[in-house]
Amino acid sequence: MRQEDNAILAFDQGTTSSRAILFSADGVVLGISQREFEQIFPADGWVEHRAVDIWKSVLEVGREMVAKAISLGLTIKVAGITNQRETALVWDRKTGEVVYNAIVWQDRRTSTQCKKLSDEGCLVNVRQATGLVLDPYFSATKIAWILDNVDGLRSRAVRGELCFGTVDSFLIWKMTGGSRHVTDATNASRTSLYNIRKGIWDPDLCYLFDVPMAMLAEVKDSAGYFGDCPAEVFGQAFQICAVAGDQHAATIGQACFTKGSIKSTYGTGCFMLANTAQDCLLSENNLLSTIAYQINGQVTYGLEGSIFISGAVIQWLRDGIGLLSTSAESETLATSLSNNEGVYMVPALTGLGAPHWSPSARGAIYGLTRDTGPAHFARAALESVAFQTYDLIEAMRADGIEPKGLRVDGGMADNNFLMQFMADILDLQVERPVMTETTALGAAILAMLGSGKTRTLDETSKLWQLETPFQPNLDGSKRDALLEGWQTAIKRTLLYCN
Repeated sequence: MRQEDNAILAFDQGTTSSRAILFSADGVVLGISQREFEQIFPADGWVEHRAVDIWKSVLEVGREMVAKAISLGLTIKVAGITNQRETALVWDRKTGEVVYNAIVWQDRRTSTQCKKLSDEGCLVNVRQATGLVLDPYFSATKIAWILDNVDGLRSRAVRGELCFGTVDSFLIWKMTGGSRHVTDATNASRTSLYNIRKGIWDPDLCYLFDVPMAMLAEVKDSAGYFGDCPAEVFGQAFQICAVAGDQHAATIGQACFTKGSIKSTYGTGCFMLANTAQDCLLSENNLLSTIAYQINGQVTYGLEGSIFISGAVIQWLRDGIGLLSTSAESETLATSLSNNEGVYMVPALTGLGAPHWSPSARGAIYGLTRDTGPAHFARAALESVAFQTYDLIEAMRADGIEPKGLRVDGGMADNNFLMQFMADILDLQVERPVMTETTALGAAILAMLGSGKTRTLDETSKLWQLETPFQPNLDGSKRDALLEGWQTAIKRTLLYCN
């Protein structure tokens, strides 16, 4: 079979949906399939997914893209996986039965445990080893919660009868019929159990968080062999040759291969990642140090800012309170106003992430009057995404990263109003690429690398092409006034929750 008759399958398993994207051997998108699945909110600040819903959605989209490949006369030889990261699953090592719903990265149920550890003086050691803060966002306290709240699980975990995995590990387990319990360094780095400087599961961290090491997966490079998926699963047999957390894959897809290059992904949340090369920079401004990617045993580090709610605030306006009929309507409403008329929204629906790290914060809207209507809510929601991005950029500047521009992707990158407002508030060029499926593209690029189809990341830089540069075009005094209003809103929100 000729090289051009082969195709690459990328699985993009996200917070609200699963997607499969079919790529040609040279990185051209040939087809996309997507399935949303139910979000479960058992209590205030709790967010869960049913593992069966995740797997069913992945099966459906994967089978559709395999059928697409067959219809085009193509054979899928390799696949890559990218995934929501900190979400934690625990399952039986023999049966594969998941013992509790997946606890999603947004979930805040372990806030008390994180505060207790912080009060005990554990934060410094955790940050030094993991690059992370003590927050319910990360996997470790979620695992411990499952073990402590489902009868009999802790003793079973100690005996090695249970597996923990982030979503990538769970999918590989399912795709390989339970023969492979593996993950990659990027996903491991988001658990609070992995020492990113030493490149190992850290026994001291496992002891601190009370997570038995017998539960943990083998950690591998982001590009390489992860296992074989037989034909009966999706319709064609292929090798899994790449795994990376979604933000890390997007960094690859955005060709952020040089120190100081920055991308920001706008999906359910917003995640900004700056390449810091071999410098494991420890932020002094409440950002996270993380592994950007690991290839051939060589770690490339990153500095990351995480916003819990970006696209999710538009979803809330649509599904939660019925203010929008479609997400796209938010742009139409926002542009019907010449300015925000003093209305600010702090979308802390599941707490505030970087740089504030306030799990107890809750959403707030300021500046309401009798004239306030749906357009003000839509505009304030969109503007809040840009304001939160500004906070991250300023934190990166304070840590010594001077951005030359910002490469954007994710569903919200299609919103022209938001992208222009972002450029104005940041006073930076915002660059939207032709290919906004950068997360899936990153998984495909890593699969090319892991299967030997390409030798270096630099060879794939040509796959990134600029579609629209958004140039800042806002008077400085107006910009300052908008930012002053946002900072006031944040201060009031934090004051209320404390």
